[in-house]
Amino acid sequence: MAKAYWVGAYRSVSNPDALAAYAKLAGPAITAGGGRFLARGVPSQIYEAGLEQRTVLIEFDSVEHARTVHDSPAYQEALAALAGGAERDIRIIEGV
Repeated sequence: MAKAYWVGAYRSVSNPDALAAYAKLAGPAITAGGGRFLARGVPSQIYEAGLEQRTVLIEFDSVEHARTVHDSPAYQEALAALAGGAERDIRIIEGV
């Protein structure tokens, strides 16, 4: 079974306090669900049409596993804490 990667890019942050509350809950929910943070932060280098956005890369054992963590009560609690405090693009992609 191929691994899966949860890729998140933050387009904007309108409420840093809500983002901090989200982070306190989201990190533990993701790691408890088996997610492994591989990278997070602003890009060190941007090419082509890239944007300077905070990006997070998390590895999971499968797409289904990533979906299960996203839909879990613990992660949904983190999303509720974020409450629109950031505009993000979240994608789950299957590894090759």
